[in-house]
Amino acid sequence: MKVMHVEAGRHLYGGALQVFYLMRELKQQHGVENLLVCPEQSDIGREAQPYAQVLPCKMGGDVDFLFSRRLIKLIKQNQPDVLHVHSRRGADVWGAVAAKSTGIASVLTRRVDNPDVRMLASFKANRYTALAAISDGIRQVMLNDGVAPERVQTIRSAVDADKFSAPRDRKALKERFGYDEQDLVIAMAAQLIDRKGHRFLLEITPQLIEKYPQVKILILGKGPLESELKALSKTLGLEAHVTFAGFQTDIDKILPSVDILAHPALMEGLGVALLQTSAAGVPIVAGAAGGIPEIVRDDVNGYLTPPGDTEMLKARLMQLLGDKDLRQKLGRQGQQLAKEEFSIAQMAAKNYALYQHVLATKKTNIN
Repeated sequence: MKVMHVEAGRHLYGGALQVFYLMRELKQQHGVENLLVCPEQSDIGREAQPYAQVLPCKMGGDVDFLFSRRLIKLIKQNQPDVLHVHSRRGADVWGAVAAKSTGIASVLTRRVDNPDVRMLASFKANRYTALAAISDGIRQVMLNDGVAPERVQTIRSAVDADKFSAPRDRKALKERFGYDEQDLVIAMAAQLIDRKGHRFLLEITPQLIEKYPQVKILILGKGPLESELKALSKTLGLEAHVTFAGFQTDIDKILPSVDILAHPALMEGLGVALLQTSAAGVPIVAGAAGGIPEIVRDDVNGYLTPPGDTEMLKARLMQLLGDKDLRQKLGRQGQQLAKEEFSIAQMAAKNYALYQHVLATKKTNIN
């Protein structure tokens, strides 16, 4: 089977990382010949070369209607059996045009939970052979947009659990960020955008410090709100307690050594960082938005709080800061959850089965 994947992300995290995991597993365990259409000079294009034939392509986003022509040309040149579009950023719309034009068996995976314009949702749903959502929460959004239930299935994101199961190493954190062994490190690993809720964590940090002076906040990620969040941190007098570390390529070496992960998001498709944190054995306090409740479960691997509820966020963080045994218990349970329910093997097997389904559907329709 030859599958052409379309991924518009340039960096190897989030959805692009999931595509990398998928292609690697498909090649190694299912014998799939992968083709990857991705932006020129992208991280995923470089890293995917052992597992896919990389086809660099100009991808200009939502307004780049010529992308459909370029994709049609690549489909005709390479003759894949299945087209699997993994991104929005215009790839979903123009990929739908290419799928309809060529008649190829096709799949669209949706990773975000913000609603579509109903007409646009219908346009895409009617041009792909099948649809997938990375969480039940996103699937419900698609159903609310008018997509028929039988057209979309949930195939959850996965985590490389072994990669994140390194032992706790606070010496490394001290060398890198200056943290001492007695410090209580709350990390937040997310793009610096409004819906991730960084401001909620910063706003309650003075109260956390008042009770636990050794609290440190480690912000991992970059984004358009960086200057605004740094200014808020300064206004709140948190400069000695908050570190803006930027995007870290080796987050697997950082997460196992923090004490808690906070993720007070207002919207979230599923949350790869949450999967990674569970695999790392670290408890999570997160907003109950989108697909987050499918990863974070009360009294299993952390606690859910109502989105935007800073009082509950503060209460749950206080609870964990004051109870090391509880942190360790939830961490162990999180590792088990990640291995049992979010394995790469499961994710790839479900996608492979979906490819077989869309091929059979196309064959039936032709006959």
